[in-house]
Amino acid sequence: MVKLNKSSLPSHPFILLLISILAVSISSIMIKFSDTPTSVAGMYRLFISVMILLAFVPWKMLRSVDMNKKDWSIVILAGLFLGLHFLFWMESLVYTSVASSMVILSLQPLFVMIGSYFLFKEQANLLTVFCLIVALFGSIIIAWGDNGISKEALIGDGLSLIGTFFVSAYLLAGQKVSRKLDANVYSIFVFFIGGIIMLIYNLLNNYSLIDYNSSEWTYFLLLAIIPTIFGQCIFNLLLKSIGATTVSVGIIGEPVLAIILAYLLLGETISLFQFLGGMMTLFGMGMYFWSKTLKYNVQNNN
Repeated sequence: MVKLNKSSLPSHPFILLLISILAVSISSIMIKFSDTPTSVAGMYRLFISVMILLAFVPWKMLRSVDMNKKDWSIVILAGLFLGLHFLFWMESLVYTSVASSMVILSLQPLFVMIGSYFLFKEQANLLTVFCLIVALFGSIIIAWGDNGISKEALIGDGLSLIGTFFVSAYLLAGQKVSRKLDANVYSIFVFFIGGIIMLIYNLLNNYSLIDYNSSEWTYFLLLAIIPTIFGQCIFNLLLKSIGATTVSVGIIGEPVLAIILAYLLLGETISLFQFLGGMMTLFGMGMYFWSKTLKYNVQNNN
């Protein structure tokens, strides 16, 4: 697993963030390709990720975790939030387009920034707020260009919004305990708890847990490796070094990449509004990370 140190900033965190954004942007396409119940796919996505991570984490490290009851309660809540995020967001893709679902998901930096202010007393400067507004405005333009408005699409949009609240809470909880728990160990715990949440949901709905062909099991494995290990797991790693707000701003780029992939692989059209909105979103993100890079350079030079 990847480890960061202070001397590796500012370049390595942002390279890792780019890799993780590319990885998670593929998940919506993979979900659209499969007819498996999304909650079953999400459950195996998390459980298989846990098994993969266990191969890289010494048992001694798991046994030597030193946290109090409050810290453990935060980890449990984070796992709960992650499971509910996957449950609502993955289901939203059944009802609405990749573009709509991903654009709503891009609202999470706003929720995370508000949460960071109240939980960690983090105050955003004017340049950060401007960059975020530009990026979010681009996302709104993308949504305006999605003309597939229907009752089903509205249900999907609502599910995506609920999922966005939960993933924002998940990121904030992760930042809260990131300095007390190794990122890989943290990922194992929250992925396992999130998987349990989805297992309970599947059992309550009488979904089959094993009656799937080899192609579906391959799909579960790829969901675990690409968007979870190289996506969510890297997000957890970066919470300690760059914080939940910066991670969530990076995720704004996910809708743009997902829309491009949906066009190439699913045949979903890209309107002029979506193209212009995507360019504006990328511009806002670029300005934000440019300002962050300057800040890290100043800190390292001092």
